Amino acid sequence: MRTPVAAPEHEAGEAAGAQRPLRRLPFWVDQRLGLLVLTVALAALFGVLRPAFLDQRLVLFPLLREISTLTVVALAQLAVLSVGHMNLAVGRMAAFGALFAGLGYDRLHLPLQLGLVVCLFAGAVIGGLTGWIIARTGVSSFVVTLAMDFALMGLVSLLYSALTENAAFTTRPSGLLDLRSASLADICAGRVCGSPAVPQMAQFTLLALVGLGFLYTRTRMGRELLLTGANPKAAELSGIPTGRRVILAHSLSGLLAALAGFMAAVGTGTFRASIGDDFMLPSFLGAVLGGTLLTGGVVSVVGALLGTSLVAVIRKGLDLLGVGLESLNIYLGCVLLLALSADRVRAVVSYRKVVRST
Repeated sequence: MRTPVAAPEHEAGEAAGAQRPLRRLPFWVDQRLGLLVLTVALAALFGVLRPAFLDQRLVLFPLLREISTLTVVALAQLAVLSVGHMNLAVGRMAAFGALFAGLGYDRLHLPLQLGLVVCLFAGAVIGGLTGWIIARTGVSSFVVTLAMDFALMGLVSLLYSALTENAAFTTRPSGLLDLRSASLADICAGRVCGSPAVPQMAQFTLLALVGLGFLYTRTRMGRELLLTGANPKAAELSGIPTGRRVILAHSLSGLLAALAGFMAAVGTGTFRASIGDDFMLPSFLGAVLGGTLLTGGVVSVVGALLGTSLVAVIRKGLDLLGVGLESLNIYLGCVLLLALSADRVRAVVSYRKVVRST
């Protein structure tokens, strides 16, 4: 009987190297670092061109409040993108959740915190219903969420017309005005832990970032969500309840959209039907620019924050430079197109790397 001949050392080393997992890119070329550097550079440039851009109370405070709200909107889209779906009703879900908060404050005289809980519950329910329809029927999330967008548009407008006189709830519970105008410096010991430029509403965004980050990086459920997005058939064959994970992703999306609707209502001081009308484009911009794949399976929670910050800085800077709204939308549309192109390039590069490693 022949004795197997040992492979040469260099061949063994090559075989072992082929089995090693691909190393992540160095931090200095990480996409998130690039977004951070670009955002800081643009902020500095706008500050030089328009010194008013760096005014803490008049510009930076409302800018950071907008970033806080739109980051939550991007996270709402990220939740469904993780399973390879999309939520075209993210703005209407925001208005739907805010409707119940405003109704609770106006008719039931709920405290601020309880109204927020009602808002989040309403958003989670409508998101879960959307996910259940998709899971049960197998219809594309594009079609279902588009239909849900139109349904909620009519329902929310009808309810506001029936329950209010001016199509808005104007009752302001105790603490709402402070939440709208107060900064972290107002609740901290001097400048030790807070800045007058950072709004208190940023705390909601921080909780959402930490919660989603923990879900996707530290829990089995988060890994199952990503596996469902990467390959639904393989995930189902491996025992993952993909239907329930789809419902969970859409429930999270609805909950986060409702939180964004609540934050937008607090920012304006009224709960009205038009909340969330402009959420669609920022929801995709922040998530896709941050590194979340449209095809599912890959998300970047911190990237969503950085992508949203970049878009908000560009919008505010161009606005201060006198660029009109129509031109702003053109520029943002171009940014989204570039982001979608980059998303496709990342998918192709990732596929080629996997092919080379096998």
